[in-house]
Amino acid sequence: MIKYLSYLFLAIVLTFYACSNTKYLPKGEKLYTGGQVDIKNNDITKNETTILKGDLEGLLRPKPNGSFLGLRPKLYLWNITQTKKKKGLKAWLHKQGEPPVLVSSVDLNANSQILTNRLQNVSYFQASVTGDTISKGRTAKAVYTANTGPGYKIRKVVFPAGTSHLDTAVAGTAKYSLLKVGDNYNLDVIKNERVRIDARLKEEGFYYFAPEDLIMQIDSTIANHQVDIFVKVKDATPDKARNIYTINKIYVYPEYNLRDTSLKLDSAEAYRWFYIIDPKHTMSPWAFKNTVLLHPNEVYNRTAHTKSLNRFIELGPFKFVKNRFEDVSTADSPKLNVFYQLTKYPKKSLQFETLFRTTSANYNGTQVNLSYKNRNLFGGAELLTVTLFGSTDGQIGGQNGGYPLSQVGGQATLSWPRFITPFKDFKNDNAFIPHTNLTFGYAIVNRKSLYNLNSYNASFGYQWKENLHRTHDLTVLGITYVNPQNVTPVYDSISRVSNDPSFRHVIDPQFTWGPSYHYTYDNTTETSRKNSIFYRGGVSLSNNILGLVTGADTLKGKVKTLFGTPFSQYIKFDNEIRYFHKTGPNATIATRVFAGFGIPYGNSTIIPYSQQFFIGGANSLRGFRARSVGPGTVDAAAAAGPNGFLPDQSGDIKLEANVEYRPKLFSIVYGALFVDAGNIWNLNSHQPGDKFTANFLSQMAVDAGVGLRFDVTVLVLRTDLGFPLIKPWLPVGQRAVSPSFHDAIFNIAIGYPF
Repeated sequence: MIKYLSYLFLAIVLTFYACSNTKYLPKGEKLYTGGQVDIKNNDITKNETTILKGDLEGLLRPKPNGSFLGLRPKLYLWNITQTKKKKGLKAWLHKQGEPPVLVSSVDLNANSQILTNRLQNVSYFQASVTGDTISKGRTAKAVYTANTGPGYKIRKVVFPAGTSHLDTAVAGTAKYSLLKVGDNYNLDVIKNERVRIDARLKEEGFYYFAPEDLIMQIDSTIANHQVDIFVKVKDATPDKARNIYTINKIYVYPEYNLRDTSLKLDSAEAYRWFYIIDPKHTMSPWAFKNTVLLHPNEVYNRTAHTKSLNRFIELGPFKFVKNRFEDVSTADSPKLNVFYQLTKYPKKSLQFETLFRTTSANYNGTQVNLSYKNRNLFGGAELLTVTLFGSTDGQIGGQNGGYPLSQVGGQATLSWPRFITPFKDFKNDNAFIPHTNLTFGYAIVNRKSLYNLNSYNASFGYQWKENLHRTHDLTVLGITYVNPQNVTPVYDSISRVSNDPSFRHVIDPQFTWGPSYHYTYDNTTETSRKNSIFYRGGVSLSNNILGLVTGADTLKGKVKTLFGTPFSQYIKFDNEIRYFHKTGPNATIATRVFAGFGIPYGNSTIIPYSQQFFIGGANSLRGFRARSVGPGTVDAAAAAGPNGFLPDQSGDIKLEANVEYRPKLFSIVYGALFVDAGNIWNLNSHQPGDKFTANFLSQMAVDAGVGLRFDVTVLVLRTDLGFPLIKPWLPVGQRAVSPSFHDAIFNIAIGYPF
């Protein structure tokens, strides 16, 4: 009975909410609820009708008030916050609302003409459209009836047959034409064809040619509703647009100033195939040998041109690149001079940052960063970055402050904008500059009253982009050394009482030495895509050859050391894929799957703590405290030491999946409905329940929740409320739990979780 009363109450609320929007309408007016197009054409398929209908309805104006689940919250907000004041909360809320769209503002004739034009542009030359309104109470919609008539198809496409350079070049593009025999006539395709031909001609030296120099003549008098299309060069096309241009001289200005318009050609110094104009010698000329891709006496090529511009920016020191071409043709030789005028960032900069944060582990903290940059260290666009940092985190009101955690350290990275190898220089002619990176870092981690960890790291490797979407990271040699110090009797006592090996693993000496490689594919920056993906996968190795040479085998008691410390030996794989699907202009479904596993062997039975996987928290399982889940069916809370101190749970293997629905609610506010699942495991058993087995699916932790995102462009402030649904450490048959605010985890974070 209560269930049915709840449904009735909800129906009453929704009905009242829907009606409340119309009671504010001016007298005699009706709320416009949108337009509908009915297609009258029996010769096209149902799918074609649906696509055409969606295309036409997208052209209708005005747009009705936005709705969510059949309701119009922005209109309701506008209605209930009416005020004459221009400031204050009510005035601000009113601006976030949306005034009613009235049916009197709909121009049926104008919309009908727009739809008719659109139909004619997509092959329906005999189309006609009429419109009418249909009222229901105080609302009304517009209905348009489109009699399309027959669609006209392309019978043939004729390219120029002339013998001039330009006619021949245009005809040479026919093989890749967008205009296909048998396709419907489409004005948008014709426009795109002109752009395609122009882009191809730009690769062949026609620098001054433009899409407007082409005309597409249509003959629609052919029988059986067909058209012939004739691609022609306009007679009025200027001679400059008909010429094939070659490159004459190339000038690079590394110290260009917008207030200095002098070309200073008398100070030009020749270097290889281009000239440098840099009287103060601020940069070494060889820094540009991988950026200037145009060459003298070669035909102008737009691809080499745009790649060069991108490479100048990728080089690092330059904020702006101004590019100019100068026509220096002679009577029988069309030529261009090229000028690259580069405006620099300040060579040296110092940045100070202060960050405040609240973590899902109920820790509050602050971090300060001091960063120094030198963007042209040795005169070859080398970037030196030195960062000093300090942070502290603690629990307010927790026993012993949750044993506050503080870090102090620094890192220095030197990046060269080229490959540095003992071998022959790699040929690389895409739009991106490769980088060689050398990094050194040190940090001391202090957990008050428990332990200190000294962490050293160094790496040398390469990063390069294959194209806009594909990136490669190769660390030829990465070294990490973690040395525990000042482990207190308090921590020893916690470890003994809890009998959880996680406590000991945190303070194990760690020595990793080896290469790693990661590959990234990302097309999510193309916002026009309905479906986009991000993938990152890689492999890391440590001391594989050294372990083989020394015969390390910890299971047989043959533990080997390097510089007096047992070295870690493992191979580690990690894979993450994210998939984004737009369900509409203001809503997205985002999914993520992560699978990673490390295989310790030889000198190790578990991969080092710094390389292990963790799960839980604001960017993972949001219904569980950070690093509190797993491994396997281990109950972290049951392993808590004195004063309730919880270890950070880690494992050799990690599986995680997330799905999140992200609709825009209003203004800068987006909502979220999410479900997370995952866990971590060890490859070898170190405590009951932690080993990866065939029953891993039954050991997945699951949560669900809701959230809000405040997108202010420069950053996204995120809040999530997650509810545990499955707790893997509970006995079989009792792991599913009902959502409870008592167990809920509230997360505040910056940026999306994935």
